[in-house]
Amino acid sequence: MATDGELWALLFFDKPQAQTDLKIAWRMDGVGGDFSISFQARHPDGTVIAPIWGPEFHGNSNWERPGDEWGTGFNFPKPGCWTITATRGTLKGEIRLDVVAP
Repeated sequence: MATDGELWALLFFDKPQAQTDLKIAWRMDGVGGDFSISFQARHPDGTVIAPIWGPEFHGNSNWERPGDEWGTGFNFPKPGCWTITATRGTLKGEIRLDVVAP
């Protein structure tokens, strides 16, 4: 879900497990030549984490969705419904992942 734009997530896993490194590719449209973007994930108990790596800009890709592309890695410390928020300029979008116990 995004406001005033589009956010896409390509998950490189079947089921998100806690305490496991997980890769996600992102596509988000936004402002002109500004390739900067930030991500954070929030657990319902208020825990907030940043990606363990990335965002890494992908200049070339065969994944055809609107916007520019980045890759991130997350390692969720505990199970639960995590909300990942992407922010690019004034554009924000989010996805929710139901992370299971390892």
